Amino acid sequence: MKKNNLKIVKIEKSKSLFNYEKKVLIKELILDLKLGYFDFEKLKTQKVKFSLEVDYEDKKPSNDKDLKSIVNYAKIVKLIKKLVKNKHYNFLESLAEDVFDELFKDRRIGKISLRIEKLEIMRDCSSVGIQISKKRSYGQF
Repeated sequence: MKKNNLKIVKIEKSKSLFNYEKKVLIKELILDLKLGYFDFEKLKTQKVKFSLEVDYEDKKPSNDKDLKSIVNYAKIVKLIKKLVKNKHYNFLESLAEDVFDELFKDRRIGKISLRIEKLEIMRDCSSVGIQISKKRSYGQF
């Protein structure tokens, strides 16, 4: 007869059986700002649309009484507004990198998908822009 090799594993109460995969969505944040390489773009504001998906992981559920237990979408919007207020960006890509740098300071965030569109720059298009996703490389330096 074959012996059963099953082991009973005891889980400590402080350990979680679950990992949460969470996503913060910001759709169509539209700001008036000076953005662009050409002189005429530096003189006059234009409408720029931001859309983001911020993926993060957590080992515990959100605490309904603790704002720090979530990645706060209002804080992300405020951060973007602060970045574009304090610096002129020639390229959408440069702005995107600054957004990534600031958001990845939160170690829970693993991936960010960012779309930035200029809404008024080309007559024949409703918008032109970029879409970039950046993923944290854990363990690689």
